[in-house]
Amino acid sequence: MEKISRRQFLGMSTTMAAGTLFTGTFAPTATSFFGLGGVAEAATKKVSPFTFAILTDAHLYDIADHKFDAFLAKGVADINAMNPLPDFVLYAGDIGQSGKDSELKKGKSILDKLKMKYTVIPGEHDWYLDMGKAWRGYFGDDHWSFDHKGVHFIGMNSILVPDFWTMAGLTPLERMGRMEELECHKCGAWGVGSQQLEWLAKDVKNVSPDTPVVVLTHSPLWDYYPRWNFQTSDAPEIRSILRKFDKVIAIHGHVHQVIYNKLGNISSAGLLSTSWPWPYPPVELPYPTIKMNRVDPGNFEDGLGSHAVALSQDFDGILNYREFAHLLPDNVRRGLKL
Repeated sequence: MEKISRRQFLGMSTTMAAGTLFTGTFAPTATSFFGLGGVAEAATKKVSPFTFAILTDAHLYDIADHKFDAFLAKGVADINAMNPLPDFVLYAGDIGQSGKDSELKKGKSILDKLKMKYTVIPGEHDWYLDMGKAWRGYFGDDHWSFDHKGVHFIGMNSILVPDFWTMAGLTPLERMGRMEELECHKCGAWGVGSQQLEWLAKDVKNVSPDTPVVVLTHSPLWDYYPRWNFQTSDAPEIRSILRKFDKVIAIHGHVHQVIYNKLGNISSAGLLSTSWPWPYPPVELPYPTIKMNRVDPGNFEDGLGSHAVALSQDFDGILNYREFAHLLPDNVRRGLKL
């Protein structure tokens, strides 16, 4: 299949193709129904209200004083200026562009300027040069969980693919180059893999069904547009494991755009990057009014931003897109209900 260059991709029209929707939420695939049944009926526990912030997709290059460095620094400064400060920050992957130690080191030095604790998951651009060795050295485990003020937080590495490089005799640099492509059809579909699925099942086994849950992945936990890996191959299994909970908020990077969907007990939202905005793929969106406007190509900050999520005692979440420039329609600027 013909590959699409970034230049070609950014020039694509954002006009949506007509599509068939399933109960007003998403177009089903062969695996879409798995994991949607048996959603818990119990009321969610009350939590202590708090706010956390999110950054993602800096795509830093091994180039001194690259413009993306300043964009990530602006996101950090924006979060540090919040009043009150968020309790902590989550980072949803792709700190570097090519997985180089220098890129990840630079990203950590910028993120270390945050006034509060931050926790990171990897993206594909962070991982495939050395299979996560440098990333782990700077940021630790690629999947984790913790509890905060009554909420159970889970982070997972959703960009794992089967080994396509050994038999092909690819060098680490060639492997990374394949994964940097927008479409790498020889790379296989991304997922979390069997070990993380087993870990997730054990992690939530003894967590009460009325506990509110937030899940962070790099790619969406639904089939948004698999051709560009806007999906996670074993998302149905993840949703099945989490279906016992009354309410789950799933947040992801990778798409570089405002996107929302709801599947059973899971509300899913995509994020702005601090590098560049992707145009929307040619599919019908579940909620066509919840999207960002076409960006101004003359403004390099248009379509970029940081984020804050405010959680109420009833676990009613509001995701605020803190845009660097004014591209968001009013209904999104007021905050996205999760």
